[in-house]
Amino acid sequence: MSFAKVLPVLALGLLAACSPQDVADKVGRRTAETVVSPVVGSGAATQCIVGNADAAEVQTLVRDVATVAGSSTRALIASIAARAPTQDCFRAAGIPAPVL
Repeated sequence: MSFAKVLPVLALGLLAACSPQDVADKVGRRTAETVVSPVVGSGAATQCIVGNADAAEVQTLVRDVATVAGSSTRALIASIAARAPTQDCFRAAGIPAPVL
């Protein structure tokens, strides 16, 4: 069997393994990154913050898509950034914690 024939089968298998909830979470987190990034100014810091946000926080961040982050959004980002796991992520990435 050629690689060109195997690749679509593998792709379908991977997609079938993803639950709709996992896909929705990934989409929400990617969207939240577009809100966090202008506030923190670093791709690595953005990933640490969004990666340590819970599902409800991600939904809150997503509400600010295509708008300038307001004070409550900035406060949420600062709260997530201050958590120990997020601080650990900053250190592991070799970046300073953003000043918010």
